[in-house]
Amino acid sequence: MKTGNSSRWALAAAVAAFAAAGGHALTTQAAAPPPGPKNLQVLPKDMDRGQLIGVMKGFTVALGVKCTHCHVETNGKLDPASDAKKEKETARAMIRMVHALNMETFKVADMKDAKVTCFTCHRGAVKPLTRPDAPTT
Repeated sequence: MKTGNSSRWALAAAVAAFAAAGGHALTTQAAAPPPGPKNLQVLPKDMDRGQLIGVMKGFTVALGVKCTHCHVETNGKLDPASDAKKEKETARAMIRMVHALNMETFKVADMKDAKVTCFTCHRGAVKPLTRPDAPTT
């Protein structure tokens, strides 16, 4: 996956925030940003938290699941860096497959232009839909 897109997204977000503030620089001192994502093994390591959450939301829609399908939850709090669930490794393998299909088969230069996504096969279900239902006559 291309990793330079994170800088462009961050710049676009900064411009949007500046415009939303009426084009005036904020005069209050901002709190330190939350730490960046940890344990990214397949997704770009320079993704910021907002970008990562957007990608994760896409996965939940594509598979019809909640975050806890892949991520450990303890006392009501997610541990996104944990690798304790086998579903997380399955997700990584699927991301690699989707990436390879787009880059190698469809010659997609940037994943924002992807031809194949998780939804292509999953269609909102955990188990990929591999064939249409048999017609009833």
